[in-house]
Amino acid sequence: MLYALAAGANLGDRAATLDAAVRRLRAEPGVRVVAVSRWFETAPVGGPGGQPAYLNGALTVEAARSPEDLLALLHRVEHEFGRVRTVVDGPRTLDLDVLLAGDCVIHTPTLTVPHPRLHERGFVLVPLAEVAPDMVHPVIGKTVRELLADLPPDDTIVPWAEPRVSGNSLRGLNAFVTGSTAGIGAAIRAAFLAEGACVVGHGRRERPGEPHVSGDLADGAFVERLPGLAWEVAGGLDIVVLNAGADTLTGPAAQWDFSRKLDELLAVDLRSTMLLGRAFGERMKSRRSGVILTVGWDQAELGMEGDSGQLFAAVKGAVMAFTRSLALSLAPAVRVNCVAPGWVRTAWGETASATWQERVRRETPLGVWGLPEDVAAAAVWLASPAARFVTGQTVRVNGGAVR
Repeated sequence: MLYALAAGANLGDRAATLDAAVRRLRAEPGVRVVAVSRWFETAPVGGPGGQPAYLNGALTVEAARSPEDLLALLHRVEHEFGRVRTVVDGPRTLDLDVLLAGDCVIHTPTLTVPHPRLHERGFVLVPLAEVAPDMVHPVIGKTVRELLADLPPDDTIVPWAEPRVSGNSLRGLNAFVTGSTAGIGAAIRAAFLAEGACVVGHGRRERPGEPHVSGDLADGAFVERLPGLAWEVAGGLDIVVLNAGADTLTGPAAQWDFSRKLDELLAVDLRSTMLLGRAFGERMKSRRSGVILTVGWDQAELGMEGDSGQLFAAVKGAVMAFTRSLALSLAPAVRVNCVAPGWVRTAWGETASATWQERVRRETPLGVWGLPEDVAAAAVWLASPAARFVTGQTVRVNGGAVR
């Protein structure tokens, strides 16, 4: 079911809290965040006087659970972020509400859907119109866009322009990230940029206007040329992240037979990682500095049943073993480490069945999906001077899973 939710906060670092709450919902098994509005600063409505201004926003989520179950989840998340319900409409660290639940109409002691004042509140409708303009109020029979048009303009509802503070842990460094156009690679690229690095990306398609090298890592001739191309675009590299991997879980490739999937994984995930790691490593070693990161899989050494388990355990296990040997070969000039994600919500996780969603919760002690940003945070640390005494290691980013 598609839900429309409201999010607000007027205590503490409001924007950071709202951003973190969205990440928390993205990590929840069985919940998929579809769209998130900008944050808008608005004056308090109701409650005790003298409250600080709110940041408000809206998001849409798909969830295979009842509105009552979703509300219970929202209350748990509020509690995790320090929400204490003592004063009606009082200040709060986080406020999450169900605004619309498909075409459901619900009146219970704990939940009213649609939200009873939804159609009256510009600070709700303005952000909601960004993410769900055509969602229909099942009682009034109007879309969100139409409900907003019925209200008088309110110039006190303004987008929040948060001051941007760039990080500096990678400032002045040049990085290259393979497979940087989606998923974990895109998150690593974004995190490196936020920490001050200059980043050259890579993908199969061109990205005009960006420092980028395009080509297919299953193509041996391209792999042979790539180190020179990336080095030239960047003007020298301090960090290389060999993240790209073949997607054999979604799209047409999911229907390939075992042998064809194996060939693709061996070419993209293993062969290109080994050849690029060696080639970039020699360039870095010649100038006596550099960091190389590879991407493994947390269950490669433990095993998983089924065709995909066999394929990824063999290929990613080899990547992890290669990383250790490459680290020894390039030490002390170049550090080489591997990041091994666990249940991380990439393209496959977005549409995984309820059975897999429950398995994620069961096998992950933290009880939620990992996010690409979690892997990126580990990559930032490993690439930074803070990890200067770490090489030849596999860092598992998996919420504590031990199987």
